[in-house]
Amino acid sequence: MTSARAVSLVAKREFVTKVRTRSFLIGTAVIIAVLAGYVVLQSVLFDDQQRSVVGLSGQATQLADPLKDKAKAFGIELETRDVTTGGNPEDQVRDGSLDALVTGAPPVLKMIVKGSGDEVLTTVLNDVLRQQVLVAQLAEAGIAPQEVAQSLAKVGVEVTALEPVDPQRGQRLAIGLIVAALLYYSLLVYGTMVAQGVVEEKSSRVVEILLATLRPWQLLLGKVIGLGAVGLLQLLVISTVGLGLSSAFDVIDVSAFGGAVLLTGVLWYLLGFFLYATVFAAAASLVSRQEELQSVLTPISMTIIVAFVAGINLMIGSPSGSTVTVLSLLPPFAPILMPGRMALGVAPAWQVLLAVALALLAIAAITWLGGKVYANAVLRTGARVKLREALRT
Repeated sequence: MTSARAVSLVAKREFVTKVRTRSFLIGTAVIIAVLAGYVVLQSVLFDDQQRSVVGLSGQATQLADPLKDKAKAFGIELETRDVTTGGNPEDQVRDGSLDALVTGAPPVLKMIVKGSGDEVLTTVLNDVLRQQVLVAQLAEAGIAPQEVAQSLAKVGVEVTALEPVDPQRGQRLAIGLIVAALLYYSLLVYGTMVAQGVVEEKSSRVVEILLATLRPWQLLLGKVIGLGAVGLLQLLVISTVGLGLSSAFDVIDVSAFGGAVLLTGVLWYLLGFFLYATVFAAAASLVSRQEELQSVLTPISMTIIVAFVAGINLMIGSPSGSTVTVLSLLPPFAPILMPGRMALGVAPAWQVLLAVALALLAIAAITWLGGKVYANAVLRTGARVKLREALRT
């Protein structure tokens, strides 16, 4: 049997076995449900922030159209309601039906809110009120308000931005954080799954039967490829559903980011998984029982956790800073940090290429070293094998 055939058989066995398990199906469904809930929540919160309902009573009803026009300039969709007749409008403010109640007549108005009130809405109301008073005074002075408005339209400040703000930065940051979180989950979960499979085969002596036909590197590579494909399948399903929900609820501009996000996620998942999976497998081959597994996996898991936690804080604070830039180039941190920086648009092409090149070199070195440890330790049962001994053999 050729090496390619041997590796493909092991990979197919691992893939089919894991994809059919209830844990994979339920886990994927739970993640999608959580993601859907997050998208819906963001959509609702965004709509609430961009929409206000104001009740107008008495002479304040004449301000309905000016309020709507001014609110549009602030990016707010304003709905006005005439509450002059009917029940007590203050009760509608208390129960949340109205965000604010405006009563009185220019130049003196009163706005009633439930809590502290909306500062933007207060600014809108003040601007409209000043405009109404100004128009009235101009009319008394015999000056046409239209002439003043035309003169004011020509007045303005020319702004030159030294560092223009990206209008899509918020969406880019959200995408970067989500990609980092998904990669963190995939690397940790499926890397641990590789390690558990190695210990399970070793403790049950199944590995002895498999190695009677296969070479150690063939078994290791097939296991890594098979479980890596499972993780990739789950990542693609979750990403596709997430992008679809984001587009449906208009949370993220999928047309601008969708394809790039998927390609970036797939690239760094593959690099990260092959980087860490071999290390997980080699570490697991040093022990013979599941109870001992956590002790050898903790340093590897902590590296991924630190990369994720530090990366999230650094990307939110200073994605272009020297610290996050250097860390995103180093192989242990690149699979989580670099895709986030790419989504934010702050990673130059040369940094991405350098990070990929360093990751490939690290994969080659770790695969050779991890394969050697795995081959020398996987058949040794009983007491925990010391790393020094596995490397010497």
